[in-house]
Amino acid sequence: MNFFRGVMGGQAAGPQPSGAETIQKLCDRVASSTLLEDRRDAVRALKSLSKKYRMEVGTQAMDHLINILQTDRSDSEILGYALDTLYNVICNDEEEEQDESEDAVTPLPVSGKHKNVSMPDENAQKQADDLGAHFTDKFIQDPEHVTLLLTLLEEFDFHVRWPAVKLLTALLKNQGPQVQGIILVSPMGVSRLMDLLADSREVIRNDGLLLLQQLTKGNAAIQKIVAFENAFERLLDIITEEGSSDGGIVVEDCLLLLLNLLKNNSSNQNFFKEGSYIQRMKPWFEVGDDNSGWSAQKVTNLHLMLQLVRVMVSPVNSPGATASCQKSMYLCGLLQQLCTILMATGVPADILTETINTVSEVIRGSQVNQDYFASVNAPSNPPRPAIVVLLMSMVNERQPFVLRCAVLYCFQCFLYKNQKGQGEIVATLLPSTIDANSISAGQLLCGGLFSADSLSNWCAAVALAHALQDNLTQKEQLLRVQLATSMGNPPVSLLQQCTNILSQGDKIVRRGSKVQTRVGLLMLLCTWISNCPIAVTHFLHNQENVPFLTAQISENLGEDERLVQGLCALLLGICIYYNDNSLENYTKEKLKQLIEKRIGKENFVEKLSFVAKHELYSRAAQKPQPVFPSPEQMLFDHEFTKLVKELEGVITKAVHKSSEEEKKEEEVKKTLEQHDNIVTQYKELIREQDAQIQELKEKVVSMSSQNEQLQATVTQQLSQIQQHKDQYNILKLKLGKDNQSNSQGDGSQVNGLQTEELTQLREEVEELHKQHALLQTQLGDKDALIDTLKSEAAQKAECSAGASDNTDLLKELEALRSQVQLQSSEINLLKTERQDLLKRAETGLSDTVSTGDSSSDPAKMADLENRLAAQTAETEKLKDETKSLSESRADLEQQLASATSTVAILQTENAKLQTEVQESKKEQDDLLMLLADQDQKIHSLKQKLKSLGQTVEDEDDLDARDQTDDDEEEEDDDNED
Repeated sequence: MNFFRGVMGGQAAGPQPSGAETIQKLCDRVASSTLLEDRRDAVRALKSLSKKYRMEVGTQAMDHLINILQTDRSDSEILGYALDTLYNVICNDEEEEQDESEDAVTPLPVSGKHKNVSMPDENAQKQADDLGAHFTDKFIQDPEHVTLLLTLLEEFDFHVRWPAVKLLTALLKNQGPQVQGIILVSPMGVSRLMDLLADSREVIRNDGLLLLQQLTKGNAAIQKIVAFENAFERLLDIITEEGSSDGGIVVEDCLLLLLNLLKNNSSNQNFFKEGSYIQRMKPWFEVGDDNSGWSAQKVTNLHLMLQLVRVMVSPVNSPGATASCQKSMYLCGLLQQLCTILMATGVPADILTETINTVSEVIRGSQVNQDYFASVNAPSNPPRPAIVVLLMSMVNERQPFVLRCAVLYCFQCFLYKNQKGQGEIVATLLPSTIDANSISAGQLLCGGLFSADSLSNWCAAVALAHALQDNLTQKEQLLRVQLATSMGNPPVSLLQQCTNILSQGDKIVRRGSKVQTRVGLLMLLCTWISNCPIAVTHFLHNQENVPFLTAQISENLGEDERLVQGLCALLLGICIYYNDNSLENYTKEKLKQLIEKRIGKENFVEKLSFVAKHELYSRAAQKPQPVFPSPEQMLFDHEFTKLVKELEGVITKAVHKSSEEEKKEEEVKKTLEQHDNIVTQYKELIREQDAQIQELKEKVVSMSSQNEQLQATVTQQLSQIQQHKDQYNILKLKLGKDNQSNSQGDGSQVNGLQTEELTQLREEVEELHKQHALLQTQLGDKDALIDTLKSEAAQKAECSAGASDNTDLLKELEALRSQVQLQSSEINLLKTERQDLLKRAETGLSDTVSTGDSSSDPAKMADLENRLAAQTAETEKLKDETKSLSESRADLEQQLASATSTVAILQTENAKLQTEVQESKKEQDDLLMLLADQDQKIHSLKQKLKSLGQTVEDEDDLDARDQTDDDEEEEDDDNED
C-alpha cells in the first residue's frame, strides 16, 4: 500500500523513487501478478502516470498493455484502463486542446483556422508530434495490433468501445496511410467502423464520425467501401435528426465526412446521384424570411452544405456526370432554392458569396439552368433581373472583393456555351434595344468599363469578353455599338473607345493602378478581333492604333509594363494572322515589315512569350473560378489563357513567314479545299451508291420472297397435276369398261347421242325460235323508226335554220343503220345455226325411229364412218401412249443402268467382305492352334506338379465339386421345407 500511496501522490518517509523506477515496478507488477485485481491496479496506476511520464510509459509499458488487451478480454475494466493509457501515450494532448479551442471558433472559408503559437510552444508541439508518431509506428509494427482494436470495437461496454474508438482515431491522425492499409485488408474492418454510426450513445457515434473522417482522407478504395456500406443514408438521417443547417457540431462532422466521400471520387458521386440523395439536399437551404441572428455554427453548416453541392457539379468532374447532376438539381427545385437565398435579404456576406459561386457551377454549361437563371427576378419594385442586380454589385467598388469575384464567376458561367445568353447581353448594348427608363446589363458593363475603379474596368472587360467568346455573330454585332463620349462630339464606336483609352497615355492610363485596366481592355480587344476579320479591319481602320501598339512593344519598361507589352504584341499578331488584306496600308506583308523595322522579329516574339511565363497567368490557367488573394493580382482570365495558348504558336509562325511561304500556304489551302471538295463529291457519290445498293438489296429480298412463294405455288400445281393425271388414268380405265358393256347392251345409244341430249337440243331449238321471233319484232320496230326518222329528216331539210340539227340527225341515222346491219348479220347467223340444229334433230329422230337391223346402206355408211373416226381417235391416243411409254422406258433404262452400277459396286464390296471373312477364319484357326498348344503346356505342367507331389485340381474335379455342392444345398433346402 505504501508503494501505491507513493505512486498516487501520498507522502512517504525516506527518499522517493523516480518516475522511471515507479513505472518499471508497475510494469513488473503487470507482467508477474497472477491476480487480476493486482494487474488492474497496476494498469490504473500507469494510466494516471501516462500523461506526465509519457515517454517512460510508452517505452516500458506498451508491450505489457498490448498483452493485457490480448489476454484479459473477459475484464472490461482493465481493458478500458489499458486503452486509455495507450491513447494518452499515442495521442498529442496539445493538438487536442488546440482542436477543442478551434472548434469553438467559426471556420472562415477564406482565412481558415490559424493560431498564433510562440516559438517554445511550437518546439514542444513538434516534440509531442514526433513522440506520437514514434509510438504509433511502434504500435502498428505488428498489423495484428490494429486488428485487435477492431475486434474490441465489437464490445458493447462503453468503457471498452469508446477508448478503442479514440485510440484508432489517434493512430489514423499520426500515421494515416499505414493504418488505412491495415484496416483495408482486415476482414470486415470498415464494416465494424460503420457500425459505430448506429450506436445509441451519442458520444460513441460522434467520435465514430471523427474516426471515419480520418479513415476516409485521401483513400478512394475506403471511400467506396464506406459509401456502399450505406453511409449516405445514415449521414443524411443524422443531419435531419440534428436539425439540418440549424444543428450543432455533429452536423458539421457529418458534412465533412460527406465531403471526404464525394470530393474527387466519381464513383461515389454517381452513387450519390443514382440514389436520389440530391433531392434530400433541398430542405437544407429552406431559410425563412427572418434571416437575422445567424449563429456561427449555422454559418459553418450552410457553408459546408454549399460546398457539398459544388462538389457534385464541379468543372473538374466529367462533363456527363456534371450535366446529369445539374439536371437533377433543376428538376428537384434545388437551383430554385439557391436562387431564393441569392435574392434574400439579411444573409451573411460569406454565405451569399458561396451561394453565388454554387449557383454559378450549377448553371455552367447547362442551357436549361441558364435559361431559368435568366428568368429570375429580384424582389424589388419594379422587379429587376437577378443578372442586373449582381452586375450592379460587381461594378460597385464599395462591395467586398470576394463578392465581386463571385459575381464575375456567376456571369461567366451564365455565358459559358450559351449563345442565346450572349446574344441577349449584346442586344442590351445595341441602339435599337436600349431602354432609357431601365438599367440593363450592357449599360452596367459599359459603365464599369470606363469607370475610375480599375477593378471595375477589369471585371467589366472580362465579362464583356465572355459575351463574345466563340461567337462570331456577336463580335460583328458589337461593332455597331456607338457611345456618346461628350456633348457636341460625334458618337464613337465601342471598339474605338477601348483603343482610345489605351492610347491616351498619361491622361487616363497612368492614373492609379492602371495596369489592371489596360490588361483588361487588351484581353477584351484580343478576344473581340480574334477569328473575326471584319473586326480586325475596323481596328486597323483607325490610323493611330498600329503606331500605338508598335510604340508600346518597342519600349523598355518595368515588369508590369512588360506584361502590357506582351498583350500588345498578341493584339498586333492577331491583326496579322486574321487579316483579310482588305486595307492596302495594313496588309499582312506590310505589318510584318513594320514589325521587322520598328521592333524586330526576335524582340516581338520574346515580348509575346512573356505573357505565358507570367506567374499570375499560370494561376489563372488552373481553374475557371477567379480566385485571387488581393485585387492587385487579378490580371488574367481563365478563358483568355486558353486563347493565348492557342494563338501564341500560330502568331509566331505567321510573323516569321515570308510572302512566298504565305503564297505557297494559300496554294496549299486551295488545293486542300479542292481536294476536300473532291472528297465531298466522292462521299456524296458513295452515299448515293450506298442508297442504291440498299434499295437493290431490298428488291432482292422481296424478289427472293416472291420466288419462294412462286416455287411453293409451282409445287402445289405440280401435285395437283399429278392428282389430275391419276384421276384421268382411273377414269380411262372406267371408260374402257363402260365401252365394253355398251357394245353388249340393247342399243340405247345411237350415233353417240342419248335421249337426254336430244331433249336438250329440242329445248334449245324452241328457245332459238322465240329469240328469232323477238328479233323480227324488234326489226320491224326499227324499220318503222327509220321511216319516221326519214320523214322527219326530209321535213327538217326544208328548213334552212335547222342545218345543224339535220347533221346530228344524219349522224344518228347512220349509227342506226350500222346497228341494223349488225343485227341483221346476227339474225343470219342465228338462222344458219337454227337450220343446222334442225338438221341434227331430224337425223336424230330418223335414227331413233329406224330399227337396229340397218336395212339401208346410208345408215351403215354413217355407222362405219363413226367407227372409223373412233378408231382413228383411239390410234392417236395409242400413239400418245406409246410415246409416253417410250419415254418411261428410257427412264427405266437409265434406272437399270444405275442399278447395274450399284450391283457391280455391291459385288466388289461382297468380294472384299468374303476376303475379310476368310482372313478372319485364318486368324481364328491360328488362335485355336495357340490355345491347343497352351492347353498342352498346361497339361504337361500339371503332370510335372503331380509327379513332384503337389496336389493339382483338374477342371473336371472342380466341376464335379461344384455339382456336389449344389446338390447338397438343394437337399438342405428340402429338409428345411
